[in-house]
Amino acid sequence: MPHFRKEFIEFAISRNVLCFGEFQTKAGRLSPYFFNAGLFNDGESLGKLGQFYAKAILAAQLPFDMLFGPAYKGIPLVSSIAIALAAEGNNYPFCFNRKEAKDHGEGGNLVGAPLAGRVLIVDDVISAGTSVRESVEYIHAAGAAPAGVAIALDRMERGKGELSAVQEVRRMYGIPVMSIVNLESIVDYLGQSQKLAHHLAAVEEYRSRYSASIAG
Repeated sequence: MPHFRKEFIEFAISRNVLCFGEFQTKAGRLSPYFFNAGLFNDGESLGKLGQFYAKAILAAQLPFDMLFGPAYKGIPLVSSIAIALAAEGNNYPFCFNRKEAKDHGEGGNLVGAPLAGRVLIVDDVISAGTSVRESVEYIHAAGAAPAGVAIALDRMERGKGELSAVQEVRRMYGIPVMSIVNLESIVDYLGQSQKLAHHLAAVEEYRSRYSASIAG
């Protein structure tokens, strides 16, 4: 596991963003772990989160021209990621949308740099894929092209069908999805952790039961 992925897991645990126990998901499944990126809710943690995204994005070596963050969670994410990338010598423009169109001032649904070229979408996780679909619509409407999606965690579990939400996005739009960590990273971490190793069996059982069963 690349060192920054291990560091991110430890960081998420320290902020109670990643927790282990028994949690009910929106799909009604009992999950042995829970991830809530909304708890990165102060300046220090948001700054570090942007740095981890930047490391994952640079490690993926995906060509892109600008960043887009879908409202609402994507707004602080895209801002912090742009700052972190610029600190590494990679200065990218960014843009985000409003949920409601503004009818005065500059107007419209978009704030920031004009959407142009190859656009990397950033979000916390992909669940139903709604924010990705809306982002792609904005990007296409501007005459730009989606370059990929960067998320914090890929749960790697299937939805209603055999594909995971991430796999569905890859197939539907033909774009890569990169993540800071995925479920495999968490399993690897638990296997090396004396403090949290007792959660490993439950997480592996959950993965065996609900992981996407085909490549995508």
